[in-house]
Amino acid sequence: MKVLKVDHVGIAVKNLEESMKFYEEVLGLKSEGTEVVEEQKVKVAFFPVGDSEIELLESTSPDGPIARFIEKNGEGIQHVALRVDNIEGALEELKAQGIRLIDEKPRYGAGGAKIAFLHPKATNGVLLEISERE
Repeated sequence: MKVLKVDHVGIAVKNLEESMKFYEEVLGLKSEGTEVVEEQKVKVAFFPVGDSEIELLESTSPDGPIARFIEKNGEGIQHVALRVDNIEGALEELKAQGIRLIDEKPRYGAGGAKIAFLHPKATNGVLLEISERE
């Protein structure tokens, strides 16, 4: 598996529009727009920062993973995503090493990325996402 870079840092927020104002008005970042990912019950906004991005995530459902995260932990960093060159190969490699996975196969992520999550119990408490983009 080849990790290419930190793809993005995912931040769980209660109100996407309000949270976007800080990144735009205070930090001067420009959003690439918003997108709803029905499968994951989230509305997201990406802010490019150098070679990586900040991803703000708002739940679209009270039972969605972001809503549950906020209920348990409050708003804040929810995951770190690492870009890999071949997500299917990376998952096979991780499985072969006995790493506990949330996703055994890639699923659709925002921006057309293929994504998969590693279980925090295998990563010292950090929810790691691996992603592949074309």
